[in-house]
Amino acid sequence: MRIPRGQAADLLAGLRLADPRLLLSVRDIQRLAPAVDAWFARGAAPEAVVRTLTAALPAVLKYPAGLLAHRLATLLPPPVPDRPRAAAPHPIQFCVTCDETAFRAPEPGECPDCVALARERAA
Repeated sequence: MRIPRGQAADLLAGLRLADPRLLLSVRDIQRLAPAVDAWFARGAAPEAVVRTLTAALPAVLKYPAGLLAHRLATLLPPPVPDRPRAAAPHPIQFCVTCDETAFRAPEPGECPDCVALARERAA
């Protein structure tokens, strides 16, 4: 039987350190590893998966792999929402008055210095 490798398999094999009753067979690890990978794909940290799988275990644990499969399926976290994309910066414009200052703006125009100078002259 092929011994599973990877982060999910290592996590499952290590559950026995949290509770000796969670000693899983190679076959159980092969069967459960894809479910653990699904948790990782949804942004769950390994510590969160271990905590979910080992918390409040029943006093009598007849089939550990069945309990773990149930918890992995029913407590699967929702997908991480997409982050809103940052708005693209305005293009760089050169001042239409002094033609020396570059600034970002949606349309060509005057730089902040020339706008302030024009206000002073108008006042």
